[in-house]
Amino acid sequence: MHIVIMGCGRVGSALAQTLEQQGHTVAVIDQDPTAFRRLGSGFTGRRVTGVGFDQDTLREAGIEEAGAFAAVSSGDNSNIIAARVAREMFGIENVAARIYDPRRAEVYQRLGIPTVATVRWTADQMLRRLLPSGSEPLWRDPSGGVQLAEVHTSPAWVGERVNKLQEEAGVRVAFVTRLGEAVLPTSSTVLQEGDLVHVMMRSDEVEQVEAVFAKGPEEKY
Repeated sequence: MHIVIMGCGRVGSALAQTLEQQGHTVAVIDQDPTAFRRLGSGFTGRRVTGVGFDQDTLREAGIEEAGAFAAVSSGDNSNIIAARVAREMFGIENVAARIYDPRRAEVYQRLGIPTVATVRWTADQMLRRLLPSGSEPLWRDPSGGVQLAEVHTSPAWVGERVNKLQEEAGVRVAFVTRLGEAVLPTSSTVLQEGDLVHVMMRSDEVEQVEAVFAKGPEEKY
């Protein structure tokens, strides 16, 4: 997968190196050409000097063939504008924005842009936003037979009850992260855009569960 990153600070450079090590192609955008020194001589991806929400700059970075976009510059406004351009102008589904002011996170989540607040930032959190499928489990029981994991959910599930998702996948939804807060689902809980679904499931059924979540609900006639 090709991934575009806006911002080549400590976070952006670390993210770029990790993604490249995982076999992805990466392009990094920054207004300061000296920032690319953080990538090191071993980085083989694109280095694009420019503003990350400029469409020509994004095209130069390969946004049109990208599968994910991360906005991790030092400015909240720049990050959210760039994330919206990537999603709304170029149709990138897996978009994430780093946010310094967590009070703004709710507003951005309502715009459909997953955010990661700086105080809670970890590489795993950002990677799960960009590469939602096959993410590492958040917890395993001592035997390894059961695990808790955040599973990527198709937009087709938006508006459906959590109970329906559980029935079709044969799992238990432990909780849903909505606007940065954990929600324990009830029988009436309906999935909303931007929800992150955390699932308890058998470790040997992960692929089947991911397939159901990615496909969307079965049509009933």
